[in-house]
Amino acid sequence: MALGQSLQQKLLQKLSPQQIQLMKLLQVPTANLEERIKEELEENPALEQGDEMNEENFEEPRDEFETAEEEFESEGSEEEYDNIDISEYVSEGDDEVGDYRLRDDNYPELDDKQTTPFKIESSLHDMLADQLGMLTLDDRKRKIAEQIVGSIDDDGYLRRETASIQDDLAFRQNVDASEEEIEELIQLIQQFDPAGVAARNLQECLLLQLVRKKNEGRAVQGAIEILSHYFDEFTKKHYDKIQRGLNIDDEELKQIIQQIIRLSPKPGGNVGEVNKAESYVVPDFFIYNTGGKLEITLNSKNAPDLRISEGYRDMLKEYDRGSKKDKRQKEAVMFIKQKIDAAKWFIDAIKQRQQTLMMTMQTILEYQYEFFLTGDETTMRPMILKDIAERTGLDISTVSRVANSKFVQTEFGTYRLKFFFSESLSTDSGEEVSTREVKKILSNLVEGEHKRKPLSDERLTELLQEKGYNIARRTVAKYREQLNIPVARLRKEL
Repeated sequence: MALGQSLQQKLLQKLSPQQIQLMKLLQVPTANLEERIKEELEENPALEQGDEMNEENFEEPRDEFETAEEEFESEGSEEEYDNIDISEYVSEGDDEVGDYRLRDDNYPELDDKQTTPFKIESSLHDMLADQLGMLTLDDRKRKIAEQIVGSIDDDGYLRRETASIQDDLAFRQNVDASEEEIEELIQLIQQFDPAGVAARNLQECLLLQLVRKKNEGRAVQGAIEILSHYFDEFTKKHYDKIQRGLNIDDEELKQIIQQIIRLSPKPGGNVGEVNKAESYVVPDFFIYNTGGKLEITLNSKNAPDLRISEGYRDMLKEYDRGSKKDKRQKEAVMFIKQKIDAAKWFIDAIKQRQQTLMMTMQTILEYQYEFFLTGDETTMRPMILKDIAERTGLDISTVSRVANSKFVQTEFGTYRLKFFFSESLSTDSGEEVSTREVKKILSNLVEGEHKRKPLSDERLTELLQEKGYNIARRTVAKYREQLNIPVARLRKEL
């Protein structure tokens, strides 16, 4: 095949480094924004944290995907060295970069009251290591015990086989330990707090907790017997088999089950950093109801004031005043200009981020105004990313980045922004309602059911259809699973 040349025209989309930086910043929640800014402060010496700001000289934020050729970093060509223009960097009126934090003049006191909560605590392994340090063990047993503690998962379970721990000790610690010796120390560690730690499975975990309470009455003794001999029947809620096997009545079984459900299935989940259920949520927005009028303010406490370093500006002024300009000085000036440009782009991106967040949240507020006013989930309207994108003029991907991992605090609680997005469902009258409304009604039906005879998916479907919702049984099952509601048989209580 002969070689040839051809001329072609192509239309391509390219993202500038500044656009990529903005998109990444949009995804960062307020809780992590301060850390991101600290990283930029460490990488760019021309950027520094300041206290006083002047908004007059800050340029209006550019369009979301507007790009200018001069924004790209210079490559340090000879022509650039010979034609360095630093007038825009040393002008007297541009000493400060404008305030991008969007403070709310209606709530000036929030600047002092909005704080980011944090907790300082030890992890599960630190807690176990402290208890291990209080035991009197020789060096050999201490190495074995430390290996066992190190093999415990964050939720408190010891899922590594005894034979595997034995191999680890032989190859890593040069300790030849028998399985009996390891098992003896495992049983010793199982006496540590929290109760149930170092269990190999759920059954052993619950039994370890009950053994510590065995002197608290007959119900505890019955719970130990059920978990020891009828564990499968208990997990499948085959209570009739348990009653026949232990010869107990409904009241006795109810007391025993109450003892079991008070136990923790994940003993390590309540200790230290692994307790995700109790981790703090830092809201990105606050919505206040002032005399029936809803107002939004942005949590700006995590965004410190930024400005261009005065030292770098002074270097450029010294260069501008000097008469002798050799190549080394020009290279230094090019470096300073690049760093100042990067600092300006970063501050501009932060400002665009804050304005994009406010624009998106304001639109969500207007769309779901009734919910923010009343807190009633049944008043929520169907809303998808496209609806917000069309109203704000932003791209759908941009709205998605804003909604991802962001929280809003209202008088009714703190919600993820994703919570307000839902598909639509038709009623008998042809009206479109939010699936969130249907899920709320489904949840209320399950809460109000007779626990001895819980409602099946078929019955739930009939009740929803009676209320005017066109819904299939498989859709009800899907919504039930999304709400983490078990099937009727597992919801049965005595």
